[in-house]
Amino acid sequence: MLKIYGVYRSRATRNIWLAGELGIPFEHVPVIQAYRVADPNAAGAPLHTRSAQFLAVNPNGHIPSIDDDGFRLHESLAINLYLAKKHKGQLGPRDVREDGLMTMWALWAATEVETSALNVMYHLAAKPVAERDPKIAADGIAALKAPFAVLETELSGKDYMVGGRFTVADINTAEIFRYAMPAKELFAASPNVAAWLKRCQDRPAFRAMMAKRDAEPA
Repeated sequence: MLKIYGVYRSRATRNIWLAGELGIPFEHVPVIQAYRVADPNAAGAPLHTRSAQFLAVNPNGHIPSIDDDGFRLHESLAINLYLAKKHKGQLGPRDVREDGLMTMWALWAATEVETSALNVMYHLAAKPVAERDPKIAADGIAALKAPFAVLETELSGKDYMVGGRFTVADINTAEIFRYAMPAKELFAASPNVAAWLKRCQDRPAFRAMMAKRDAEPA
């Protein structure tokens, strides 16, 4: 059986959402980030990213990772691309061109969007108010205007990113754009992006994943 390592409050959400869309069973192994553990070396510490048990799975010490019947894979976006191709169906590529597009959008979202979107999330919403830096948030919003414009154009006249249907490309990209949601002005200026993200997040598998994420301790 597929094992997904990582807590819900991590990039493992991408893999759990995809597994839900595919309808495949999996064992969830809740590995928490070491920086969130008061004393990672304590005898009763929960399984975390620097635990010897997890480092035997992923020597990088990051979540998520998967073990798919003995095949181990790391990096959330790569995991999703692999699972979508393995299980075929509508979420994966139909041909090599769609495969290229899905890979391109995953790399684009990771390199052009994720860092700035995380800064927006942390410094507009996630961090305690006293720890927020308005300049970091403003710089993140400014940096995101260009990629938002790119996706806004791409989604003109389209419901989804690749092949006229909901695919792994939407999951990988939507989970990164989710971080930017506190910057409402970005979505107000990009109605196609806003409608697409809502469309993705209205899916039952996303809602089920987020309900478990919200129930997990912060």
